[in-house]
Amino acid sequence: MRVFVLLYDAGKDNEGIHSLELAGKTAVLMFENADDAERYAGLLEAQDFPLPTVEEIGRDEIEDFCSQAGYEARFVEVGFMPKTDEERLLFAPPESNRDVSHWQDEDRSVADSNGLDQQVESTDLEEIRKRLEGLI
Repeated sequence: MRVFVLLYDAGKDNEGIHSLELAGKTAVLMFENADDAERYAGLLEAQDFPLPTVEEIGRDEIEDFCSQAGYEARFVEVGFMPKTDEERLLFAPPESNRDVSHWQDEDRSVADSNGLDQQVESTDLEEIRKRLEGLI
């Protein structure tokens, strides 16, 4: 089955995939319908977020990538109607976004679930980027 995901800088060295923080986990959205993915991308742009590209890819490939990266893959089916506040984020992006203007820096500091900072090594980021490229 093919799904639609949101990519930033698609096809470039610093390519990234759109993700959300849901219940303490990083989730990647997989849309069943291209129009739903385009609408979501437009909502992100309206919030001054960089406009992602909608890309079609195999569902298994994204699920494998997410599994290897420690992410959760969330499927958004056609006609999806949210029942909870968390599910609402699958329908429309949150009102506020993380600052991602420096996401491709060599070394970054990110907060873990305990609020402590840890270093993300550039080699880890490079490995994740290569896995994502392998999906395309």
